[in-house]
Amino acid sequence: MSETGSQADRAPETASGEGSGHGHGHGSSRTALAVGAIGIVFGDIGTSPLYAFRETFSDASTYSLAIDRLHVLGVVSLIFWSMVIVVALQYVTILMRADNKGQGGSLALVALLSRHIGRSSYGWLVVLLGVFATSLFYGDSMITPAISVLSAVEGLTVVDHRLDPLVIPIALVLLIFLFFLQKRGTAKVGMLFAPVMIVYFCVIAGMGGWQIIQNPDILWALNPWYALQFFLTDGFIAFLALGAVVLAVTGSEALYSDMGHFGRGPMRLSWFGFVMPCLLLNYFGQGAMIAALPPEQAAEVVRNPFFLLASEEWRLPLVILATVATFIASQAVISGAFSITHQAMQLGFIPRLSIRHTSVTEAGQIYIPVVNWALMVAVIILVLTFQTSSNLASAYGIAVTGAVTIDTLLMGVLFVGVWKWKWWIAAPVVAFFLIVDGAYFAANLTKVPQGGWFPLVVGLIAFTMLTTWAKGRKLMRARMSETAMPIEIFAKSAHNSAVRVPGTAIFMASQTGGVPSALLHNIKHNKVLHERVVILTVEIDDVPYVDEHERCEMHDLGDGFYRAILHYGFMEETDVPLGLKSMSRCGGEFDMMQTSFFLSRQTLLPSGDDAGMPIWREKIFAWMLRNAATAMEFFRLPTNRVVELGSQVRI
Repeated sequence: MSETGSQADRAPETASGEGSGHGHGHGSSRTALAVGAIGIVFGDIGTSPLYAFRETFSDASTYSLAIDRLHVLGVVSLIFWSMVIVVALQYVTILMRADNKGQGGSLALVALLSRHIGRSSYGWLVVLLGVFATSLFYGDSMITPAISVLSAVEGLTVVDHRLDPLVIPIALVLLIFLFFLQKRGTAKVGMLFAPVMIVYFCVIAGMGGWQIIQNPDILWALNPWYALQFFLTDGFIAFLALGAVVLAVTGSEALYSDMGHFGRGPMRLSWFGFVMPCLLLNYFGQGAMIAALPPEQAAEVVRNPFFLLASEEWRLPLVILATVATFIASQAVISGAFSITHQAMQLGFIPRLSIRHTSVTEAGQIYIPVVNWALMVAVIILVLTFQTSSNLASAYGIAVTGAVTIDTLLMGVLFVGVWKWKWWIAAPVVAFFLIVDGAYFAANLTKVPQGGWFPLVVGLIAFTMLTTWAKGRKLMRARMSETAMPIEIFAKSAHNSAVRVPGTAIFMASQTGGVPSALLHNIKHNKVLHERVVILTVEIDDVPYVDEHERCEMHDLGDGFYRAILHYGFMEETDVPLGLKSMSRCGGEFDMMQTSFFLSRQTLLPSGDDAGMPIWREKIFAWMLRNAATAMEFFRLPTNRVVELGSQVRI
């Protein structure tokens, strides 16, 4: 049983910390952070030009668009205004203001909202929405490496169509290498990310800009009338095309989630000052090239316009550059999956997992083996099953649009519950974004038979497991509380009924009340107590970081008994021995060679009724409990100073 507290059970009275600088790379200049963000954050959305424009015209499975001036201008106009509304306005301008002590993302936003409205009648719904958005992210983190690397390697067929049989083997080798690279960390290779991505963005902007100079008529697409005219002319087909247009804004949720690494200011500078102009130049350039060609040739070129922007002698270098860029983008998404998993673990939605730190200087550089290998297997299966990036595109959009739509709903709660907007001001703003995001999501729902089912299935499985773990922990803790003896009574009765031996015993407890089962079993079987007995609880607060002076909370219960609480944020590492160093007031300093840690290990016995959870969910919870990492590893306890005592619990 994890010693961390459930997010849903607490609403600590701490400041939200909007605008806090935690985790923003202390001491770094705004420009340096902005450059770093280009390499780490914008790879996902930056590699979208490889397939987004192409898929809008080549999705012959559900509709067919004529390749003429009307449709080219309409599609480019839709891409432009989608980028403005969804990425620039919704995420970069509005949601980046909703930081939780500097951190962003669905879970950080839910933690922020829970702190303000957690006790309200709809607080549980906010938590469920955030958990489902997180569940969809896992589907996204599986599809992104597959579609990105595959679309880049497919550029080889533009260089020489005879290389087509090599596309899947090369893509698989690159992807497998990518996942094996994770355990080494990205601290060293990460230094190369920014220069490579800057070169990539400059190259795609230059190619697009040259085509715009050749055919400046494409700039009429800046006028939203052409997007509207597309809908007036094609109706339902234009609606279906939204399912491919939205691929141009994939990675928007990742921008929000990665805000904690660089800060909103540097990321806004990167987006508005460099990334967005480069992307738009490339999209407009692809449109300009297609619009200038006769229909027969345009139909051939639109199959892969990104690589055909380059002249023949530069296409192979462009394939190599694009492949490296997609490699970097995939790396960022995988690291994001590690970060999201760590947050979910700390907030009580995922059992303890083995976490390895890959950098001695950056706390955020972590590696979670089980997540890494699960993603690798899923990516390999995706590539072998879908075969082409065009087939994968059908599965890609629904995960992204689902998460964006949920973020819009959470944004409405933010306006009213946290920022205290009047409802008549918040409602039109939220309605506007819901119409836009909901249209994209609805358009992608039509692709469920073609592959959209995959992220929905992944999301449903992840959602079931996350909520089952949270519910099971709550039930287990409630059942243990029912039989728990008050510590004050225990301390008085145990003082004279057991032999006191030298040293310190720390009993890890999941709750701040009652006597942990390990302490009861110890005195029952061993009939001894240490001179100093500390009942220690690790609590994860609804903030990313806890200030050092607020880390420790101690209560002297008398007769050598102490109640201690260590507070951590959901982005922090729970290093108990390090935290104990600041607890000198708890009966003196802690000498690890004279300290023993006693842990409780519960074995779940299914109750056989549906009073708490259905039996099938109880079995899932029991399986997760058995496979959770040990508390010794999770809390970084000294391996030779730990004693585990087991008990059985029915929920």
